[in-house]
Amino acid sequence: MSIYTRPVLLLLCGLLLLTLAIAVLNTLVPLWLAHENLPTWQVGMVSSSYFTGNLLGTLITGALIKKLGFNRSYYIASIIFAAGCAGLGLMVGFWSWFAWRFIAGVGCAMIWVVVESALMCSGTSRNRGRLLAAYMMVYYVGTVAGQLLVSKVSTELMNVLPWVTGIVITGILPLIFTRIVNHHGEQQETTHVWPMLRLRHARLGVNGCIISGIVLGSLYGLMPLYLNHQGVSDSGIGFWMAVMVSAGIVGQWPIGKLADRFGRLLVLRVQVFVVIMGCMAMLSNAAMGPTLFVLGAAGFTLYPVAMAWACEKVAPHQLVAMNQALLLSYTIGSLLGPTLTASLMQSYSDSLLFVMIASVSFIYLMMLLRKAGEHPTPVAHA
Repeated sequence: MSIYTRPVLLLLCGLLLLTLAIAVLNTLVPLWLAHENLPTWQVGMVSSSYFTGNLLGTLITGALIKKLGFNRSYYIASIIFAAGCAGLGLMVGFWSWFAWRFIAGVGCAMIWVVVESALMCSGTSRNRGRLLAAYMMVYYVGTVAGQLLVSKVSTELMNVLPWVTGIVITGILPLIFTRIVNHHGEQQETTHVWPMLRLRHARLGVNGCIISGIVLGSLYGLMPLYLNHQGVSDSGIGFWMAVMVSAGIVGQWPIGKLADRFGRLLVLRVQVFVVIMGCMAMLSNAAMGPTLFVLGAAGFTLYPVAMAWACEKVAPHQLVAMNQALLLSYTIGSLLGPTLTASLMQSYSDSLLFVMIASVSFIYLMMLLRKAGEHPTPVAHA
C-alpha cells in the first residue's frame, strides 16, 4: 500500500502553496526594510519578531489540534498567516512590520506543527522517514520556487502583497476535500511538550534542531541583507537564495539514505563540519556559486536528520508533542540567531554572519564528538 494517500498528497499540495508565500516574504521583507533605510539592527529585530511568533504558534498548536482536529487547525493557521501578509501593506514602519511579522510567524508555526504532526500520525515507524523526506522536499521546492519568483517578478511592495496573500488563501483549498484523522488523539492528551525536551536519549536531536534554527534563521533573515550590502540586485539575491535552497533539495534524499545506512551521528558530524567549511569559504571570498551550494546542502538538511533522530526515540502517541518540542527548539534557535548576528553585523562587519554560523556549528560538532562514545549508532528501526 502506498504511503502517499489522498490526505497526505492534498496536505503536501497545501504546504507547497503556503511555503511559496513564506519564501517570498522571508526574502523581500529584509530588502523592503533596507530600501526604507532602516538600520541593520531593526531589520534583525523584524526577523526576530517573526521567529517569536513561531515560538507562540508552536506552543499553542498542540492544544488546538486536540480540540479542533487537524483540518480546522490548518484553516485557522492559514487565515492568521494571510492576515500577517496583508497587514504589511497598511503602513511601512518598524513597529507596524514588527507586529505583522509576529502575526505571520504565529500562523506559519501553526501550519508546520499541523502538517508535520499530521504526516507523522498518518505513517508508521517503517515509513515516517519517507513521509518526512517528502515533507522536506515539498517545503524546499516551494522555497526555491519562491526565490525564483523574486528574481522574475516585480518586487515592489504593493505589487507583491496581493498575489502572495491570494496564494495563502488558495493553500486552504486542498484540505477542504479531505479529512485527516488523529488516531492517537486520546493518548496525546496526557503528553506534554516540556518532558520531550528533557528526554536524555533524544537530547542531541533537540540540540541539533536548535543549531539548525540558528543557522537557517541567520541565513534566511540576514543573507539577503548581506548580499544587498555587497551590491547584489534584488533579482540576483533571489537567484542566489534559490541556489542555496536548491542544494538542500538535492541533498535531501542522499543524506537521508546515508543517515539510515551509516547512522545519524556520523552524518550529523559530517554535515556540521561541511557547514563550517562553507562559512570559511565565504569569509575567504571563494566562488559564491559552489560555496552557497555546499553551505545549503549541509545546512538545510540538518533539521530533518536531527528531527528524525529524536522522533525515533518516542512512542507513536507522543509524536505531536515531540514535533512541537523540536519545532520549539528550532524556533528558539531561529529567534536567537538573527537577533545576535544582526547586532554583531551592525557593530562590526557583515562578515560576522558567517563567523556566527561557524561558531555555533563548531559547538554542536564538539557535542557530537563528545557523545560519540556514549550513544549507539542510531540507525532507523526500519
